[in-house]
Amino acid sequence: MFTGLVQKVGALAAKKKRAAGLSLVIRHEPWESPLVPGESVAVQGACLTVTAVKAGEFACDVLKETLDKTSIGPLGLGATVNLERALRADERLGGHIVTGHVDGLGTVAAWTKAGADRVLEVSCDTLLLEGIVPKGSVAIDGVSLTVAELRPASFTVHLIPHTLAGTSLPNLRPGMRVNLETDIIGKYVRRYMSGMKGGSGITADTLRAAGFGI
Repeated sequence: MFTGLVQKVGALAAKKKRAAGLSLVIRHEPWESPLVPGESVAVQGACLTVTAVKAGEFACDVLKETLDKTSIGPLGLGATVNLERALRADERLGGHIVTGHVDGLGTVAAWTKAGADRVLEVSCDTLLLEGIVPKGSVAIDGVSLTVAELRPASFTVHLIPHTLAGTSLPNLRPGMRVNLETDIIGKYVRRYMSGMKGGSGITADTLRAAGFGI
């Protein structure tokens, strides 16, 4: 899993067709602990497996399913990408729980200003919006952000200067596509509630059976 706290901003150095997918080479500033083949790295919010490592760069394969569901395919050489290594069990969770499994694509609708912050509006389909709540968490291109406002066909987030300086998000322009991952906890709640027919199934009898003194 990941946290949505971007560790490096890399650049797409090479891109080759491979069967039904792509093989990418990402150039980046070195990590204190070098990457190793087989580990997971979130690239623009999509969890990819490192297949090869050289000084200052790594290679990874992107399958057709990932190309169909993310904005990675159209990236051109030199494009900046957000990078985050998978979270270790003993590390601090500073953002929110991010799986690296992109739920779908959004479209940049507008940039506005709010004091020192910049406000990003992203439009997306109804199914994605149903998994987004005001003041909840959403990952945009792998960046953990708080939802400021939920609108009928879009949502907004505020980006502080620190986030603008340390991610690829300032490069976004209206009409560009972004990877979206909604909150995993919300997904489980939604799935659980959708399986309930005729109510929650919680009655006075079930509460008494669970030990509640009613």
